[in-house]
Amino acid sequence: MAAADAAEGAALVAEADTTGRTSGAKRGVLAPLALAQFICSFAGSNMNVMINDISRDLDTTVQGVQVAITIFLLVMAALMIPGGKLTDRYGRKRCFLTGLAVYGVGALLSAAAPGLGVLILGNSILEGIGTALLIPPVYILTTLLFADMTSRARAFGTIMALGGIGAAAGPLIGGLITSAIGWRAAFVFQAVVIALIIILSRHIEDPVPPDPTRPFDTGGAVLSAVGLILLVTGILAADDNVWLMLALIVLGALVLLWFFMSVRAKERAGKEPLLPTSLFRSRTSNLGLVTQNIQWLVLMGTSFVVAAYLQVVRGYDAIQTGVIFTAATLGLLVSSLAAARLAQRHAQRTLIMTGFVLTTAGIAVLLAMVGGSPSPWAFAPGLLLIGLGLGVMLTPSVNIVQSIFPEEQQGEISGLSRSVSNLGSSLGTAIAGTILVAGLTTHAYAAAMITLAVFGLAGLAAAAFLPRGTGPSTVP
Repeated sequence: MAAADAAEGAALVAEADTTGRTSGAKRGVLAPLALAQFICSFAGSNMNVMINDISRDLDTTVQGVQVAITIFLLVMAALMIPGGKLTDRYGRKRCFLTGLAVYGVGALLSAAAPGLGVLILGNSILEGIGTALLIPPVYILTTLLFADMTSRARAFGTIMALGGIGAAAGPLIGGLITSAIGWRAAFVFQAVVIALIIILSRHIEDPVPPDPTRPFDTGGAVLSAVGLILLVTGILAADDNVWLMLALIVLGALVLLWFFMSVRAKERAGKEPLLPTSLFRSRTSNLGLVTQNIQWLVLMGTSFVVAAYLQVVRGYDAIQTGVIFTAATLGLLVSSLAAARLAQRHAQRTLIMTGFVLTTAGIAVLLAMVGGSPSPWAFAPGLLLIGLGLGVMLTPSVNIVQSIFPEEQQGEISGLSRSVSNLGSSLGTAIAGTILVAGLTTHAYAAAMITLAVFGLAGLAAAAFLPRGTGPSTVP
């Protein structure tokens, strides 16, 4: 459920509908970029409906599948900013094709995995690295190849819409493939799409030559990645050893502090760091990033917890679980399609606060109705509200952050924004998932959902501190 792509995409499509058609040549370039976003979004959401099937086939546990999903999201979060930086040095198209190749190898390895370790290597590590390499070029190439605002809006609308389709339909498509053929076929499907993208990419030309002399902050990339990995791994260890959890979290925080100190030292020495500190000097942007992180945390946490509960506690199969999630998909698409009009009529702060209210209310409804009803349709009202809330607030949060910075910093803030979002995704799966798998009962489910509701309220509080001047605007 990579809902940000659906929200942003539907808004951009709605706004760009009045413009002329993209030329045939540009449409040929756009196809592989949009398909790349589709398959990455699909990969982020379809594994949740395979929990039982993978657990049985690989002789592992729900916690093992949770670890695989969390590491995939974490690898993307840790490497998205370095991946964006590498495009300047080695070229956008080269990084895009390299990312596709790494992703494809990971998908095939996952399909043939004899155990959880190989699945983690293929899906979590290689597909995560591939995604971090190929996604930044998708947005950079689109910006460079579609120069005028009208065609660029249509291009981004197409890419985001395909991403939204992949994310929203991921559980249903994954459930259908798993039920009809098997969970391994879902990874073969990804590899086939990757092969198609590579074939279509022959028409892409990088409009800006790479600069091999461009410096790359290797030390900063390593420190930031290690710090994030230690932090999330500590949360995953909570169920096994509290002291190990605390040690890993503290160590992760210290490594991240070391990273920011090294960034400041490089800036004082006149060198180019991985991430300039100027990106954190705006209070409005910082609050916007906090809301983005919490939105994704709640989104992916809810997705994993509900999917695991349905399959492990209620005993539903993959396709039944995917069908139940269509309620969230419907809510997301409805609010996303209205996002452009809402942005013109209401302050972005208001939309973000409304989104958190709807999402938190949806979690409360899930707790109230699911606990007292054996019917699978008891999940529908809560999931519908969560989908509506997320669709309302995801685009304004991105707009607030992006609009703070000048054009020359858009690449850096875009990388930071997506890294923060992916970190939220991994934290949501780690925190809520760890609470759930500790008991795998209705009580554990309730505890996990209450925790997510608390995070939702924290997001609402952060949104309340946004300046009231963040008023109506169009989607960039």
